[in-house]
Parts: sequence; structure tokens; C-alpha cells
Amino acid sequence: MKKNKLYSLVLLLIASILLINCSDKSNVKVIKLAHALDTQHPVHEAMVFMAERLEEKSNGLMRIDIYPGSQLGSERELIELLQMGIIGITKVSSGTLENFVPNASIFGIPYIFKDHEHYWRVLKSDVGKKILLDCEDYWLRGLGYYDAGSRSFYTKEKPVLTPDDLTGLKIRVMKSQIAVETIQTLGGSATPIVWGELYSALQQGVVDAAENNPPSFFFSRHYEICKYYSLDEHTSPPDMLIISKYQWNSLNAEQQKILQEAVDESVEFQRQLWKETEEEVLSKLKESGVKIYQPNKEPFRKKVEPLYEEYKDTELYNLLMMIREIK
Repeated sequence: MKKNKLYSLVLLLIASILLINCSDKSNVKVIKLAHALDTQHPVHEAMVFMAERLEEKSNGLMRIDIYPGSQLGSERELIELLQMGIIGITKVSSGTLENFVPNASIFGIPYIFKDHEHYWRVLKSDVGKKILLDCEDYWLRGLGYYDAGSRSFYTKEKPVLTPDDLTGLKIRVMKSQIAVETIQTLGGSATPIVWGELYSALQQGVVDAAENNPPSFFFSRHYEICKYYSLDEHTSPPDMLIISKYQWNSLNAEQQKILQEAVDESVEFQRQLWKETEEEVLSKLKESGVKIYQPNKEPFRKKVEPLYEEYKDTELYNLLMMIREIK
């Protein structure tokens, strides 16, 4: 009970600060965007680009103020702030969003994409659009997807070259049921930990390993502790840009149109930036002493096949079949 009261007081304080900051005597429409990433991350850069394009397109009548680096909370807390209308926009992994929008968990199923081009075809397909619209049942609205690459294992003591190498390892995962099931199926011990607490958890031995994409591994400086990076690319959950329904409904039709255009342009900008950044950080990781491996993915694919059967007779299984049919 005390914890709930403290959390409520924190939310009230954040709301008060944001309301004070929102006081703008001009006619400028100010939207508050908060996220958990480092300011060097390509997804943050894409959101800065979006803010610039929005201001240009609206002739200065719309503005996005960005609060990076978990200043206002973890990804889960930011979604809750959106649902209450305290902030306007956030960026979250689909793995976090699945705790609020169940169908978003489809992107966390391992090895569902044929390759990266197929990944983008799916995100732009009716399946991708459906997941964005499904958010509306939970006082959210999906605006678009950012490339978050593929998640692979980074470890402290030894590389992961086969699923057997995961046996006995405590591996940090997002607070996602499918992420937990994937790691358990592969043979590891899944340990959900908030992203902002992972560095110290690795340092103190709370977990032996984690899994994420190359830019997140690099910009989080987790490579200072984990010197083995195995590119098994078991899942590819995209980042999702979502807006509070309160915020969306407060915009008129022209403002909604301009915002969506700015988002769409930032998605294309980020897609190219991600590719360049991924290549750059892999090179920097090697320079910093990280050993990078490209294990055979087939043993990993085979090991997770039982997961697919668990979703039979569910909507997720129908979505999975639709994804497989996208050429």
C-alpha cells in the first residue's frame, strides 16, 4: 500500500511539473515526449528529427519537448503516464507494450521474420497497421515503427554459440512473457530487469548475460562488462512510437495530419540512420575488445519451434500465419 501511495505521489509530482512547463502564453501546441534511451541512440535522433519537422510543417505552431534517458520513468511507467494523459508521446519496445496491448507480443516470437526486408514488409502490412490500431482499446494510439534491429546475446564469461551454452545462465530480459518463454525454451534462466538497472545488475552478478541489438549494447556501455557478443538474432521486436488518446483527441484534423507526416518522415530517416549506426557500433565494439560471433542459427530456430504450437487456436497464431504469408 505504501509503495502504491508513493508511486501515486511521484506521478502527481510529474504531472504538476509538466503542467507548469506546458503553460505557454502563445498559440503553440506543445506535446511532451518522454523515453528511456540515451541521447546518442539513433531512435532518439529520429525523434529529434521528427520534432524539427513538426515545427517546420506547422510554421512554429506545434512543438515537441523531449525528455530522454528515463527522466520521467521506465518504459512501462511512461505508458501508464500516457494512459492518464500526463505526457503526450513515448517510444517503447513492442516487448514492453505487449503488457498493455496483447497483440503487440506477436513481434516477440522468435525467428518470425525471414530477413530484414521481410521485417519491414510486415511492419508496413495490414498486420503492422492492425497492431498500431489495437492500441486504441487501451487509451493509446500507434503512430509508427522504428527499426530496433535484432536482439542477440551478450555475456560476461563465455560466448553463446549453441543453445546449450545458455544452460545455467541468468539472462536479463524485458518484462515480456514471450521474452521469458523464449529464453526458458532455449535453456537459459530468464530474469526480467528494468533497462536502467541493467548495468549495475551485470556488474554485481545479478545476471550473467543480456540480449539486445548492437546500438543498445554499445550506447548503454554494457560492453564494459560483457566481452562476448553472439549474433544469433533470435527476436526482432520493433520500437513503437505511441501517443496518448487524450493528446491525439486534443489535436484538430490538420494538426493530426501534420504530426503523422512528421512521424512518417522520421521513420524513413531512422531506418537509414539505424543501418549506418549498426555498422559503426559493431566496429567500435570490436575496437573496445568485444569478441563478436555469428553462430549457426538453425539449432536456435529448432529449439524454439515448440513455442509456435503453444499459440494454436489464438489470435496470435492467426497473426503468425498472416506474417508467414507476406512475401
